[in-house]
Amino acid sequence: MKTSDLVDLIVLGAIWGASFLFMRVAAPQFGAVPLITARVGIGAVFLLVVMARRGGLHRLSDNAARLTFLGAVNSAIPFSLFAYAVLSVTAGFASVLNSTAPLFGALVAFIWLRDRPAPARIAGLIVGFAGVLVLVWGRLSVGGDGGALAVLAGLSAAVLYGISANYAKKRLSDVDPLVIATGSLVAATVLLLPLAILYWPQTAPGLVSWVSAVLLGVFCTGIAYILYFRLLSRIGPSKTLAVTYLIPAFGVLWGHLLLDEPVTASMLVGCAVILLGTTLATGMLGSRR
Repeated sequence: MKTSDLVDLIVLGAIWGASFLFMRVAAPQFGAVPLITARVGIGAVFLLVVMARRGGLHRLSDNAARLTFLGAVNSAIPFSLFAYAVLSVTAGFASVLNSTAPLFGALVAFIWLRDRPAPARIAGLIVGFAGVLVLVWGRLSVGGDGGALAVLAGLSAAVLYGISANYAKKRLSDVDPLVIATGSLVAATVLLLPLAILYWPQTAPGLVSWVSAVLLGVFCTGIAYILYFRLLSRIGPSKTLAVTYLIPAFGVLWGHLLLDEPVTASMLVGCAVILLGTTLATGMLGSRR
């Protein structure tokens, strides 16, 4: 991996780690779907301006169907699921759930792309899912706090990330990353807008919530997607999904420093086991041939 790609990966991890903090702040006032509609809408406008300055808007229509599907499975649905999850769990906990995406990405690659994993990767899948169990064990009850549903929402979003990363590599590898990022966000905005209108909060969100939504849109979506799809085209889905190694560390850090969220022993142990499993599952720590 080139140094520039490694830098992009670290920056992306820091940005997406902060996204859970912003969702945790803004979701209670916006609601999950309205917040994510604002997020993808602001991100789409930001990227449309960038594309317009480069004179490339006409390229969006050439890949409309594929970008619409990607917008649903990579943005609209998983973002909304995580926004729902942070209504019941901390930003740090949600970011650790997100770290399971490489596990599902490796599983999808095996089933769909016939990417047969080496023994080390199979071991990684087993270890990673063991880490998930450690992480969520205390939240498997069906009590009124919504913890179990939040965990299910976060893991479902991670599955969709695994699907979308492999889909983008297989179906959109020949498309400019800026076109993919912009088109998928425009599609996600169109898909979510009717629901956002229906569920828009009766009480206007406060200034802090709006600032969080804008930061989510510009930095955690617009700029982050440029980095993400550029990495996908350069180093492939398995290594790009390794960014989720970094997201929990930053997510827990930002949540602890800025929201005074607790860091529990089960979170640390679960995160460590998941990271070991995802490292093995993506081949980053596999045995040499």
